[in-house]
Order: sequence, then C-alpha cells, then structure tokens
Amino acid sequence: MGLRALAGAALLAALGLNAQADPLRIATYGPDLSRDGPGLLLRDLTRTGKKADPQIAAVVQVIAENRPDILLLTDFDWDHDGRALTAFADLLAKAGLDYPHRFAARPNAGMATDLDIDGDGRTRGAADAQGFGEFTGQGGMAILSRHPIGPVIDHSGFLWRDLPGQIMPKLPPEVTAALRLSSSAHWDATITIAGKPLHLLAMAATPPVFDGPEDMNGRRNHDELAFWLHHLPDAPFVLAGMLNVDPADGDGRADALARIMAHVTDPEPRSAGGAAAKGGVNDGQKGDPALDTGDWPDDKPPGNLRADYVLPKKGLKILDAGVLWPEAGPLAEAAQTASAHRLVWVDLDWP
Repeated sequence: MGLRALAGAALLAALGLNAQADPLRIATYGPDLSRDGPGLLLRDLTRTGKKADPQIAAVVQVIAENRPDILLLTDFDWDHDGRALTAFADLLAKAGLDYPHRFAARPNAGMATDLDIDGDGRTRGAADAQGFGEFTGQGGMAILSRHPIGPVIDHSGFLWRDLPGQIMPKLPPEVTAALRLSSSAHWDATITIAGKPLHLLAMAATPPVFDGPEDMNGRRNHDELAFWLHHLPDAPFVLAGMLNVDPADGDGRADALARIMAHVTDPEPRSAGGAAAKGGVNDGQKGDPALDTGDWPDDKPPGNLRADYVLPKKGLKILDAGVLWPEAGPLAEAAQTASAHRLVWVDLDWP
C-alpha cells in the first residue's frame, strides 16, 4: 500500500469509517432455553460456580463462536419483566458479546384460553393455550442486536380464521372464533443499521406433528409461514426463525415454503456436521443432509431435518452463510450439548 493509500485509510479510521464495511451477520438459533415452570430459566441462568448449568454454558459458547450482529432466539422463555433475557445478555457480555438492543414480547405459547382446543373434554391444558405451553411465555422468542430495534409490529394476535386461503381444520365455533394463528409469535421488527432500516420478520412455527388425523399442527405450521405471503414489507427484509418444515423430508406441508422462496434468496447454509450425520432414518431421506439444522434421534422419524432458516429478500447481496455444526471437536460437543437445533447464519453486504 502506497503512502497516499495509507493516509487515506488513516483518515477514514480517524473519522470512524471503514474503506470496506464489515458484513452484517444475522442468525437464528433455537437454544432450548425453555424450562418446565415460570422462573426456572432465570434460576438456571443465574447459577454460578459448580451449580452453573452446562447446557447454558454450551449455548453461550456456540453464540460466542459465531458473534452475530442480530440474533433471533426461538424457544426462549418469556417473563413479564424480561429478567431472563437480561440475565442471558449478561452472560453473553461476559463472553465478549454486547447486545445493547433487545426485544421480547409475550408469545402465544402458554397463553390460557379457557377453551377445549384439543377436544379432550378439559380446559387449561398445555394444548388448550393459544400456543402449546404449560405456562405463559414458555418457549417464546427474543431478539438481541448490536443495532437499534424499533418499531416492532407484533402480529401475534392475528386470528387463524382471518388468513386468506387458510386450511384450518373444522373446530368448534367458539375455538374458531378465538384461536390465533401464531403458535409463538410473528414479529416485523425494524432494525436500523448505518442509518438504513432492515425488517426482521421473525417467527417460530409449531412442529407439524404430535396431532391426530385432522393434522391440526401440520395445517397450522403451513399457515404460519403462509401468513408472510400477505405481510411482506416493501422494503429490505430478512425472514428468520424456526419454520419447522423441511422442503424434502419430514411430515410438513412444504408448499407454503415453496411460495415464500419466490420472494427471497435461499443461501442454502451448510455444515460439515450435518453432512456427516449418517445412519438410521437419515439414510432414507431425500434432502441434502448438509443443509439440516436439527439433530434428532437417528433411530426413529423424522431424523435430522432442515428446520431453521435465514432468508434475505431477493436483491440483497449475500456474502456468506452457514450452519454452526462442526463434524468433531469441542465446538461440535458444545453444539450437541446446547440444543437439538443448530445456529444458522447469513452475512449480508450492508448497506
């Protein structure tokens, strides 16, 4: 580099500018930070020393390895005062990750309805909540960001019956009139980076299993994703979260995913660990195992699947993408200890 170039670089540094901006890394992760009762996650997050939770330590290790600028957490218990999220952010700060901007709102998971949604003759069960959950906030979502968040449009109160073209099963009239579409949440969060807004379309859909021949969960999973076909912003966006549908394998209805793909670029993030996962159910699957993001038991269905996605709007420049799932080593062990889900990330050239 010549003297003039060096002087120019020094001037840019003095002005707080970069000749070439760093990529913007956006990630989604289902860290399995949900517990069996309210307050238990906060308890586990604040334990120290010999009582520290090794699963939580593994989650922190995975995120610290990836260092995303914007991180959507799914399957993270919500509490009214956000104490669990604050405690988790404090643990990340100790690992060198500072997320000054955070957002979480009450999810539909565990929100009581006083209705017999699952038809078992009783109310107030986990399956009778707006979204499956033993208590309010179980398995919610949260956004951690280095950049300002807001405004956030929370679509979680949207009724399933009101979705155009919905495939809702036949339910009692009082259930149809009250049941929300989101099993957890649908958020349109505006995040401002370098003065320009990016919409993070965040969601966590119900797994398309654990039901009967009416296929209520399969239908709901489909419609939760189809919701965005009617609510895509006319602005740069990234659709991210636990979609819980694999385009080639598993029990999900993949046609809504196929229609979404017409509006986004699929960077097809890959991992060595996923590619190396062989045996059992996995050997009979049709999809590319390197794209899998969920590591479930190989001896019974569904096996490993692609369940978690980061999908930028068409036209956004993608620099890189991946699934944090090493084939072997300490980080592979941490990923396995942390969760059945693997962290998925995409780097954008922004602005």
